[in-house]
Amino acid sequence: MIPDRPLEVLKAIVRDYIASKEPVGSKSLVERHSFGVSAATIRNDMAILEEEELIVAPHTSSGRVPTDKGYRMFVDQLSEVKPLSAAEKVAIEGFLSKSSDLDETLSQTVRLLSQLTNQVALVQYPSLGRASVRHIEIISIDEKRLLLMLITDSGRIQQHVLEIPGGYESSDIEKLRNLLNESLTGKGLAEVSAIAKTIAQKATGKIKPLAERVTPELLALVDANSQEKILLAGTSNLARREDDFPGSISPVLEAIEEQVVLLKLISEMQADQHGVSLLIGRENSVDALSSTSVVVSGYENQGSEIAKVGVIGPTRMDYSSNIGAVRAVARYLTKSLGGSQ
Repeated sequence: MIPDRPLEVLKAIVRDYIASKEPVGSKSLVERHSFGVSAATIRNDMAILEEEELIVAPHTSSGRVPTDKGYRMFVDQLSEVKPLSAAEKVAIEGFLSKSSDLDETLSQTVRLLSQLTNQVALVQYPSLGRASVRHIEIISIDEKRLLLMLITDSGRIQQHVLEIPGGYESSDIEKLRNLLNESLTGKGLAEVSAIAKTIAQKATGKIKPLAERVTPELLALVDANSQEKILLAGTSNLARREDDFPGSISPVLEAIEEQVVLLKLISEMQADQHGVSLLIGRENSVDALSSTSVVVSGYENQGSEIAKVGVIGPTRMDYSSNIGAVRAVARYLTKSLGGSQ
C-alpha cells in the first residue's frame, strides 16, 4: 500500500507531466501544490514512489516522470472523470441527429471523438454475426435488375444489384419480398443460412425460380460482409505528438492500420468502474503499441453491447478527459441507434 501523501504526490506528478511534458521535481511540486510540507519531505515521498516503480528519472534531470505502472495507479484512483462541456454535448447531439444511416453515424462519431480528444479515434462496426434481420427489401430497377437490401437491427444496410431473367411483374417481386421477410425477420444472421435454403422450397409457381436466384445472393451478402471492421480518424494527431514516442512512430502507425490487430486487442478488453476498458503502455499485448494507451467503451442496441468505440494515444494523455469523452460518446451512439444506455 502506498501511503496517502505519496499517493497524492504521484497524482500531482502525473497531472503536471501530462500538462507540461517536463519531468517533475520536488521544488515545482511544492510551488504548484498545497502539500504543506518541505521539498525535502516531498523528495522522500518521491523516493517511495520510485522504489515502487511508479515514477522514474528519464535522464540526469532531477525531475521524475510516471511509468506505465504509475499511470495505472493514477487511473485506478480516479474518483470521477471530466464530463463533457455543454457545448460539446450539443455538438455531439447535433452531429449524430443529422446522420441518416449507420455508416454515416459511425463516420460522424469517429471524427467527432477524434476532435474532442485530439487522439486517434476508432469505432468498431457492429458484427453481423451478432445482428438480426430487421427487414429485407427487393426493389425492381428495371426488367432484368433487382436491388436486394439487407437491413439489420443495428441499422446496418447491405445491398447488392443482381440480374434476373425478364418477365417478372411487380406482384411477383412483392410475393418474394413477403416470403423472405416472413421467414427471416427477427432471425439472427447466424440462422439465415439454414433458413434461406428452405425458402426456395417453399416458393411456388412463378416465383420459385426467382427465389432460387435471389436467396444465394442474400447469403453471399451476409457472408461477404460478416467480417468485423473498424473506422479510424485522427491519425495525424499521433504524428503531431511524435516526440511522445521513443524511437520511431512508424510501428505505431502501422499497428493501428491493421484491422485484425485492433479487433483482437479491443475484443480482449474488459470494462472498469468507469464503464470503459483501458490498456496502458506495456499492458498492451501488441508490442508496437507498448508506448500507447487505448481507451474503449461498448455501445449498445436493445440493451446488448454490439461493438466498441474509443481512442488510442500516447501514455502521456489526459486520462480523465479522454475516459469521459469516450464514455459519453458511447452513450450518445447507443441513444442514436435506439439503445437503452
